[in-house]
Formats: sequence, structure tokens, C-alpha cells
Amino acid sequence: MFCKNEGNSRPYSFFRASSMTPTAFQQNILAWFDRYGRKDLPWQKDITPYRVWLSETMLQQTQVATVIPYFNSFIDKFPTLEKLAQAPIDEVLHLWSGLGYYARARNLHKAAQLVAEQGRFPETLHELIQLPGIGVSTAGAILSIAFKNSHPILDGNVKRLLTRFKGIAGWPGNSKVNKRLWAISASLTPVHQVADYTQAVMDLGATVCTRSKPVCISCPLQSHCVAKITNNISAYPTPKPARALPVRQLTFLILRNNAGEILLEKRPPTGIWGGLWSLPEFDSLESARTWCLAKNMPIAALQSLPSRRHTFSHYHLDYTPVLVQTDSAVNIVMEANQTVWYKAEQISDLGLAAPIKLLLKHDTGEKHD
Repeated sequence: MFCKNEGNSRPYSFFRASSMTPTAFQQNILAWFDRYGRKDLPWQKDITPYRVWLSETMLQQTQVATVIPYFNSFIDKFPTLEKLAQAPIDEVLHLWSGLGYYARARNLHKAAQLVAEQGRFPETLHELIQLPGIGVSTAGAILSIAFKNSHPILDGNVKRLLTRFKGIAGWPGNSKVNKRLWAISASLTPVHQVADYTQAVMDLGATVCTRSKPVCISCPLQSHCVAKITNNISAYPTPKPARALPVRQLTFLILRNNAGEILLEKRPPTGIWGGLWSLPEFDSLESARTWCLAKNMPIAALQSLPSRRHTFSHYHLDYTPVLVQTDSAVNIVMEANQTVWYKAEQISDLGLAAPIKLLLKHDTGEKHD
């Protein structure tokens, strides 16, 4: 399938796995990218350091199909780094709502402010990794794609590709294995055509050397891949050692007043859902009742909804939503605007965690995006 050379496509050269040179590796991947790689993704157009940085940040632990609409909305709202730096964090989190891993959005906003203060976008690895949220791989992608400076990358797709190609045993998160993979990535990264190569190696991992059911027949490296040659593809990469996730249980209070407003609280700037608006949370239904009475909000009606589960990377959250109607005309004391009554049309403009957004949409009958 890939041996045929058409038009201006780069020629493929196949060797045994043990004899494949970095040049051959690069040529095969670049030739594949010429013919089959994705070249019309939003961040591949009008390339700037800001757009590359934004896309790489959004793509961390997130699929391309999920990222595309978020990237487009983000760029429409904040077309430049300066616009992002000037924006309130609530606007940033609102556009990020549903994408998850919200620390990425907070770090992106903070880093944009730092870069805007400096007056120029960093152009060295050392400068980039000083910014919050930018690791070595993200910095390498920015430097390679936006500045065409040769730097290796090692995102999840590239890790998977290299562990299979070289037959690297051991969980890639292990420091020793990770160090070895970085050395391999560096040895294979070209000096020239590095922007195309970086796009190509990520794309090959994302579309062909996939986590499950990789399409080996379409891979330009199949004749050299240790995992393929040994018929042991499923063994790579070695999975993370399994451990049971702890379970945390909470009660979320959906409190509505006679004006149809819902009480929301802004979470602390760090931690889970940091900086997002959420519902008051309690360790039990009784605690929620006690809190309402202490705030002089008598309960006119109460309904417990079915419990649900939301899984984070390091624990399960089992939560029980409780709908409460209060007929108190007295507003509760606000603390630095961290606790606010919101109308339905206002809620749609807030940064909400995905589970909270679903609760307010489906369980209260509110219509918002």
C-alpha cells in the first residue's frame, strides 16, 4: 500500500527493524504524512506560537474531535494572546467548561498574562518551561511547529508509537522508561523539516498506532516495528499498575428561591474544578438541611435525586443532588461575591464543571448551553 510513490510524495525505504536509521524513520513518516496525514485541522492553519500552544494544551489527554469546537470557540473569543491575557478568568473557564482538567485553563490564562507583560513570546525551551502549564513536550511542539526549531516531543501518542516500534517494556510513566523514551525521541527528531515531522509523528500515533485496534496495515513503520514483528502489539505500552480508586461521597444542594434563581458558589482557585462555579456541597443531606436553616432559608420543598458518579483521575465522586425550594425573601450574606443567586439566563455565561452543568440542565429544567 505504501511502497508506491506518486507525484511529489517522498519515497519510502524499508529495512529490518534492527537496521532502521533515524533518516529512514523520518523519511517513512514524512512520506506517510504527505499522503495520508491530517493537514486541515484548525490549529494547522494560520500557524502562530499562540495557536500551537493553545491546541497543544487542549489536546493534553483529550481527543482531537472533542478539542476542535472548543479551539474554534476559544480563538473566536480570544484571537490573540493579548486578548486572552486581558480576559477575566470567568470568561476563560466558561469557554473551557466541559473540556475537563481545568488547571490547563487557569495555567493558560496566567501564562498569557506573563507573556503579555514580557512583550514577546518565548523562543527557547528554558523560557517556555518556566511558564505555568508548559512542560517539555508542549514546549518542544511549540518550538518545532511554530518556530521550526528542532526539539523532540513525547506526548501520549508518541510514547505509544515509540514503545511499540522499539519494543520498550515498562510503564512509560516510570522515570527510567520515560528517560529512555525521551532519548529515543531525540535521536529520531530531524534538524530539517521538523515542523512537518512533529505533526506527522503525533498524527501517526493518533490515527494509526491507536491505543486499541491499531491499523498496522496502514503504518509506514510496520516492517520495522518490534511489536508488529513479534506479534505482541497488545503488550505495548505496558499499562499503568492498577490500583483501586478511593470513593468520595457528597450531597449537592440545588437551592431555588421564589424568583427562580439558583444559588451557586465559586470554588477556590486551585484544586478540583478550581475557579469554576458549582453548587453548595455537603457530606450528608442532614448537613445541607442544617445549613439552610442556619442561613434563614426555610425549606418549603425537598426532593432527593438519584445518586451519580463522576470519576477523576485519582478518585470516584459519588454525589446525590438534592432539590430544595425556599420561600425566604431574605438573601444570604455574600462572601466576596463567592456565593451568588443566579437566574437561568445568567448561568449559561458561567464556567461550570460538566456534572454541574448537566444537573442544572436536566434536573431543574433550565435551558442553557
